[in-house]
Amino acid sequence: MTVTALLVSHDGARWLPAVLAGLTGQTLPVDRVVAVDTTSRDDSVELVRAALGGPSDRVVVDVVPGSTSYPAAVRHGLDLVPTVDDDEWVWLLHDDSNPAPTALAELLAAAREHPGAAILGPKLREWPSLRRLLEVGLTISGTGHRETGLERGEYDQGQHDAVREVLAVNTAGMLVRRRVLEALGGLDEELPIFGNDIDFGWRAALAGHRTFVVPQAVVFHAEAAHRGVRRTPITGRHTHYQERRAAIFTSLANVSSRALPWQYVRLFLGSLLRVVGYLAVRSVGEALDELAAVLSVHGRPGQVRAARRERAQRRAGEPADVRHLLAPAWLPYRHGLDFVTDLASAATSQAADVAERRRLAKAPGAAPAQEQRRAAAEDDEDAYLTDTGLVARFFTNPIAVVLVLFGVLALVAGREAFGSITGGALSPVPEAAGDWWRLHTSSWHPLGTGTDVPAPAYVLPFAIAASVLLGQTGAVVSGLMLLAVPVAAWGAWRLLKVVGHLVDPLGLPRWLVVWGALTYALVPVTSGAWGEGRFGTVAVAALLPWAAHAALGFVDPDRDRRWRAAWRTALLVALGAAFVPGFWLFALLATAVVLGGAAIISPRLLKERDSWGPPVVAVAATPVLLAPWLLPLLTTGSASGLLLEAGRLTVDQVTFVGLLTGRLNDLGAPLWPGVVLGLLAFAALVPRRTRVAVVICWLVALAAALVSGALSHVTLDLPAVTTRPSLGLFVVILQGTSVVAVVLGADAYLRRLDVHHPWWQRALAIGLAVVAAAVPVGGLAWWLGTPDNAMARDAEQAVPVYMQQSSLLGEEHGVLVLDGSVDDGITYRIRRDDGTTLGEDEILTLADEDGELTADVKALVSAPTPGVVAELGARGIEYVVLSSPADGRISALLDATAGLDQASAEDRSTRAWHVDRPLDASALEGDGSWWRVLLLVVQGAALIVALVLAAPTVRQGRSRRDG
Repeated sequence: MTVTALLVSHDGARWLPAVLAGLTGQTLPVDRVVAVDTTSRDDSVELVRAALGGPSDRVVVDVVPGSTSYPAAVRHGLDLVPTVDDDEWVWLLHDDSNPAPTALAELLAAAREHPGAAILGPKLREWPSLRRLLEVGLTISGTGHRETGLERGEYDQGQHDAVREVLAVNTAGMLVRRRVLEALGGLDEELPIFGNDIDFGWRAALAGHRTFVVPQAVVFHAEAAHRGVRRTPITGRHTHYQERRAAIFTSLANVSSRALPWQYVRLFLGSLLRVVGYLAVRSVGEALDELAAVLSVHGRPGQVRAARRERAQRRAGEPADVRHLLAPAWLPYRHGLDFVTDLASAATSQAADVAERRRLAKAPGAAPAQEQRRAAAEDDEDAYLTDTGLVARFFTNPIAVVLVLFGVLALVAGREAFGSITGGALSPVPEAAGDWWRLHTSSWHPLGTGTDVPAPAYVLPFAIAASVLLGQTGAVVSGLMLLAVPVAAWGAWRLLKVVGHLVDPLGLPRWLVVWGALTYALVPVTSGAWGEGRFGTVAVAALLPWAAHAALGFVDPDRDRRWRAAWRTALLVALGAAFVPGFWLFALLATAVVLGGAAIISPRLLKERDSWGPPVVAVAATPVLLAPWLLPLLTTGSASGLLLEAGRLTVDQVTFVGLLTGRLNDLGAPLWPGVVLGLLAFAALVPRRTRVAVVICWLVALAAALVSGALSHVTLDLPAVTTRPSLGLFVVILQGTSVVAVVLGADAYLRRLDVHHPWWQRALAIGLAVVAAAVPVGGLAWWLGTPDNAMARDAEQAVPVYMQQSSLLGEEHGVLVLDGSVDDGITYRIRRDDGTTLGEDEILTLADEDGELTADVKALVSAPTPGVVAELGARGIEYVVLSSPADGRISALLDATAGLDQASAEDRSTRAWHVDRPLDASALEGDGSWWRVLLLVVQGAALIVALVLAAPTVRQGRSRRDG
């Protein structure tokens, strides 16, 4: 049994002394050594010659060009020494792989124990840590992923020390029979540096040879090429390209003929998905390498065919079954789940520590001893609870019990929102998600007499949500109304914790955070927005604390995190503006005020792009993200929609007192919780410790109050009605700033009691706590016990069922619905398809009045003629309905009009007629617009860019590669 060691080196001077000492210090020495250097620029050749001695029958040293691949270097080294006997073994070593003294002896012992083995490999441990496991045998998954069967960073404790058969072993320390190596054509030169070990092992297995890993033999590997520690002319800066190309090529060249078509498609589509994944975590370089790798292999199918032919020719007989050596089919899906979990974990933890890092950047002094002892006691308590079971931890944590109980009671109180809901600002939902998609993508809508007013911006998130919910459009609205309060509480909790750390390094007491979160979460309910179905205000109330939390990232000490915060804020502001456009306008005003103040206080900040850039990007990106709605809204003369909110028009009954107490209408809670909250916010100005932060809250509230006061004097002359701007957003902002002010003021007061605590101050604190607790408790109790809301008592006037069915036949089967009387005036609307649904109501509100149709309706109810009836048919109107109570004078005129046939109605007080005239199917056709497509493309691209730039930078640890 003869052993020839073959060492390949390239710029390995930093590792070679130890590697050569390991080679020459083997307890069972090798018979010959062949060293091949690929034109190193350091002292590698001199080190090898000094350690091994001059040329002889036992030592051969040669230098080849730097562009020589590893497989070519191995082939060249074998050509330098003739074959000794049929039982010659070749021991492959890298210049960064240091064998333990007994490595070769253990490998040869395994060769004697397993005489059928053709390839043996050691256990690889990380160098220089020496304890972490790198590989104990190798295999490959269906996605080309290099699998070691080890956890990331796993330490060697002897848990993998059984000798076993594997698909492949690393070339760093591989011991292979020379006749097998030469019979298989050596290592494939199509794989110049990475992946040639798996490919060789797979080819050997298909040819019937067996590969064993021998964990008792240990080699320490630095993985210099894989880790980027060393660059070669072959890898350059694109290590990932070489690794991924090798994986794809190896898989396609060796997979069975039956599985090849599926594997070819799977690897191509999977690589495209990986490109998207890398872009999602902002690894643009790796995304480009991934794309280049898959195009390199799939773009040259002849190369794959040639490799498969060569492998088939070198095999004797049918290929062996190697499926038991490959990775399980489910393993790639576990990797995908791990990646999603890592991404979610990073996204959750990243934003939570903004204030902590800001505090550490300021390098504050140590906390007082009393506060340290209190923190230590809390840590001990937490540690005790951690040791108990999940149920025990839950029931021994009063905060968790309170939060869960609040969530359950909120769902019970909002039970009216279960199922299909309508009324107030809520129109019926469409039948399918496709209706919302068509509404969003179309530039012309067959509503009324046809209009080019754009669909409201919230239609897109509604369409996406409905698609995720398998077309359940009703579940989207129900979910929004039911989950808005818990989501608002969660967002307020996170916001208050960060704000607390910014103001107080110790953070806020948890009970204060709970009080603030629950009080704020009830704002959309106690204001009356929830009861009136004003889902725009409800949605903004849920999003506001999340957007504010993201905006706090603008003060992060880390530049990269500030820019990520900008894109997260932009996404949240755009989503909020989709429901209430004033959300973006107020953010724009706040940004201008903040930057203006910064220019006065600290002008140097405006010279740093990383300081003023993130808030500017956050508000500037919103119009781009909402481009398909915003630009057409302005060009069609519908700019009034910027001052309205989502849903059907409702009448704000906001008075000065209502604004201060957070009440939009008579469906809100009693005034006393709002009065108490306002008084507590005023009292929060007293403590000096947090006075600056509380004053900032008051300034934001003052700005919101001034804007809402100005808007309350604005009149919007819409085509169909005159109304005032929506003020729901400003009520939410005022209540939110009051909650933050109260929490900060209470924290300062409690900190003072820790040092100075006269009995009367403690009594006052207890009294204030009881009064403050009454706000969320009273609000929730009112919601639970007040079933009165617009969703329960308001219903749309329906036309007869057979007319509804007829209108579904086409847009030209419309129904003209007349309301009112001659004395009080007549209003009209046209029902088409499944009626006016959510999203369509706002389009009709902003659509210009059709003067010709209005004239025809006037003529119809005063002096109808056959020509007027024919004109109705030409406009795609099949039925006319005079709603209850029908005016007898109008009914008599319509009964006597030629072309109108009496039709049945739902009740006797409602009259209906059929238009017996040809219906024009082209009456509602409109021209498509190329710029609509352009705006949709811009929006899609902007969303992808914003999502990618907002995502946390998470990089999975690279798979271990041959280095």
